[in-house]
Amino acid sequence: MTEQPHPSPSRQPLPHSDVLASDEDRERAVERVRAAVADGRLALSELDDRLDRVHGARTLGELAQAARGLPEPGPRDSLVVEDRAPTSRFAIGVFGGFRRDGEWVVPPRFTAWSMWGGGRLDLTEARFAAQETVIRAVALWGGTGIVVPDDIDVEVKGLGLFGVFRRRGARKPGRPGVPRVVIKGLALFGAVVTKPPER
Repeated sequence: MTEQPHPSPSRQPLPHSDVLASDEDRERAVERVRAAVADGRLALSELDDRLDRVHGARTLGELAQAARGLPEPGPRDSLVVEDRAPTSRFAIGVFGGFRRDGEWVVPPRFTAWSMWGGGRLDLTEARFAAQETVIRAVALWGGTGIVVPDDIDVEVKGLGLFGVFRRRGARKPGRPGVPRVVIKGLALFGAVVTKPPER
């Protein structure tokens, strides 16, 4: 009987747990840890230790141990952060402008006021303090642009009086668990325009 040759050790696939972790793998694990603290699943006193273990992990197995017992964050976990304080509650541009973008926390009620000026609200990387958010935008002889990503639902209910209050693109239907943003207000001799992010 002829003995079958064994495969070379160098050609054998590595077990999944021994594969080296990437920066993207670590970022996902960091999000799981932070979401668990925000949800109350993990005590705040454990946060630093868990994050140290995540950043020190070299393999997927070590990364899995660092995030052991923590659920993968879903759309609500990552977008609605009810335990975080809002970044700001209003923005005003009078004879000037304002800008809110990047990673900021939007309160349940936010007011944007532009008069003889302009402003920009970018929700692309924003998180929300509530499942439903109302943004009241007023533009008097000015303009406000609001950038909304695809992973939230948006309804525009404002009034344009000798001005423009509109949304570019089709309206999204309600989707369970997705944050909802209602944009209302007035554009008088001005404009409030809601649009998708630039690709």
